[in-house]
Amino acid sequence: MTIGYLLRFRPSVAAAKSVLNGTIQPFSSHAAFAEHKALERIRNIGISAHIDSGKTTLTERILFYTGRIKEMHEVKGKDNVGATMDSMELERQRGITIQSAATYTIWKDHNINIIDTPGHVDFTVEVERALRVLDGAILVLCSVGGVQSQTLTVNRQMKRYNVPCLAFINKLDRMGANPYRVLGQMRSKLNHNAAFIQLPIGVENNCKGIVDLVKQRALYFEDNLGLTVREDEIPQDMRVESDERRHELIEHLSNVDDGIGELFLEEKTPSEKDIMAAIRRAALKRMFTPVLVGTALKNKGVQPLLDAVLNYLPHPGEVENIALIEKKGEEPQKVILNPARDGKDPFVGLAFKLEAGRFGQLTYLRCYQGVLKKGDNIYNVRSGKKVRLARLVRLHSNNMEDVNEVYAGDIFALFGVDCASGDTFVTNPKLELSMESIFVPDPVVSMAIQPTNSKDRDNFSKAIARFTKEDPTFRFAYDTDVKETLVSGMGELHLEIYAQRMEREYNCPVTLGKPKVAFRETLIAPCEFDYLHKKQSGGQGQYARVTGVLEPLPPHQNTDIEFVDETIGTNVPKQFIPGIDKGFRKMAEKGLLSGHRLSGIRFRLIDGAHHIVDSSELAFMLAAQGAIKSVFENGSWQILEPIMMVEVTAPNEFQGAVIGQLSKRHGIIMGTEGAEGWFTIHAEVPLNDMFGYAGELRSSTQGKGEFSMEYSRYSPCKPDVQERLMQEYQVSQGIVVVDKKQQKKKN
Repeated sequence: MTIGYLLRFRPSVAAAKSVLNGTIQPFSSHAAFAEHKALERIRNIGISAHIDSGKTTLTERILFYTGRIKEMHEVKGKDNVGATMDSMELERQRGITIQSAATYTIWKDHNINIIDTPGHVDFTVEVERALRVLDGAILVLCSVGGVQSQTLTVNRQMKRYNVPCLAFINKLDRMGANPYRVLGQMRSKLNHNAAFIQLPIGVENNCKGIVDLVKQRALYFEDNLGLTVREDEIPQDMRVESDERRHELIEHLSNVDDGIGELFLEEKTPSEKDIMAAIRRAALKRMFTPVLVGTALKNKGVQPLLDAVLNYLPHPGEVENIALIEKKGEEPQKVILNPARDGKDPFVGLAFKLEAGRFGQLTYLRCYQGVLKKGDNIYNVRSGKKVRLARLVRLHSNNMEDVNEVYAGDIFALFGVDCASGDTFVTNPKLELSMESIFVPDPVVSMAIQPTNSKDRDNFSKAIARFTKEDPTFRFAYDTDVKETLVSGMGELHLEIYAQRMEREYNCPVTLGKPKVAFRETLIAPCEFDYLHKKQSGGQGQYARVTGVLEPLPPHQNTDIEFVDETIGTNVPKQFIPGIDKGFRKMAEKGLLSGHRLSGIRFRLIDGAHHIVDSSELAFMLAAQGAIKSVFENGSWQILEPIMMVEVTAPNEFQGAVIGQLSKRHGIIMGTEGAEGWFTIHAEVPLNDMFGYAGELRSSTQGKGEFSMEYSRYSPCKPDVQERLMQEYQVSQGIVVVDKKQQKKKN
């Protein structure tokens, strides 16, 4: 990810006039601008969407119209240059975004930090950490595809971090474009209180411009590059529709905004200012989503979208950011950070992404409070380490620019800081403040990996160390049982990309094995345990007894494990409780059924016993492990497998073949949709059955079909799959299983 720290700029009068007139001005260097610290003139926004909705193309157009770049390039362009934000060679070759990239730009005297995020579910952590530090977002939707599987994921992420958003329905020029259907899906699938604030003047090849429903004017984008925006009367044949849609907009706003609600009840017509103020108030509370339309590829609708970012998305001062004061044995206290840019409050920043740059590790931070200057000392709250800042930089894609200071609301990067993603930094070591960290989903796919040439082991180790530090969803482990090195990630594409990066960036070709699914083991019914661990071998022995119940958690918690201490009295001294918890969690890392992690279980410690001399934390840890082993012998266990939400789109004539393939892979069809000769099937399919599906779908649909999938939940696997997994594990462990029926016959 490349994230730009933003200096405060005020463009010259000539530049401001040229922007307002719709003509382009070259983006000047920061020396040409007076420093500007007004909080109201900053926007930190992200661009998120499903795969191939046009996020990177839209970002490219924004940079061009704001004068940040001199010419536009396409994501899959014939000039082999590629989009500015796809700076990695692999991104340009594949035409996809792998790392979220950031930049800064200026529009109408406002500074805008923009992060372009990947659309593939495999790189979901890039979207996750971008949204964690942003104040607003643009949700891009394809006017043909509409709300797709990854759109739902992005929407959930925005909800998790309470990020207000605008919706931009892109690709109006595509065959089958239908923005009205997409708006319906936003209301039904995403549960957004959404309404158009713009209407398209024609779609597909007839896409001429847009109607601004707030100003009640038509906007046309002149010349090939769409540089000049011409305002005009609304076309005669669209006046009735625009009146109806404006009334619908006011109606949706009146449901969530009191000011417009009163005017609506009094049957008064709200003014342009009233509507704009109401949209802003409702959008900031996430109670209303304004919907804009356009086509980034054909250069229509981008400038009004930039205006909407300034008008309807929050500046850093309008977002409440909370830090926690954590003290041992006490509930964390919440502290609201002050976003004022006067520098009176001490600096607080969050490190949200690490990246190996050309000059060592680059750490991206968001400043939430105070001012940070070059040469200052900062402290890592988690580790207590002190770092002196030699350089502060901001970035435009993969280009760097040194700066002297950063303020609240800015996003910037540091060199030479040893930390983890999610660490909080402060300038005052007495401030024990920590920001809420970033949600990191668990990996779902593992593959065996090894360098093709044994002499490349050093480079392989360096690559693994770097990638696991940069990406918390990319995990690395050595399995002692099967004597294999395993990498885990969010999907086949995720691991494939890292394998290619090892070859390109570290000259270390690697061989990937067959994908392995992250199965889990869980209990079906509660099972009691009473386990005594007793060992005497001269001197101090080991004595610990634990009694309690191991029980399954509710289905919605089947990926968690819990430890509950329900002991009363002194049978189990309190200082030994952490040892029992540690023993339980250690056993949970590898089950005895198939060697996979335990999940969806609660360890309830009810009672026990100790010895005044022989008891220790180690003894109780071993007792907890023994208790779990006894439950494996006496309890009823089952294996869970990850279920994926799969979305397949293909021409209508292949519908039967696609349904047949999904059924063969044990998929459950959840619903189908059809439009313009194409169908979309939503199905839930076990991840274990999805390997190799891409090739099969392409061959059966003449290359026209495409699919996307994302993790949905864990669910019990079929008995035959469970039996096979258990047998494979027993063979790998060298366990001989005696068939009781055969034994009886022999006897």
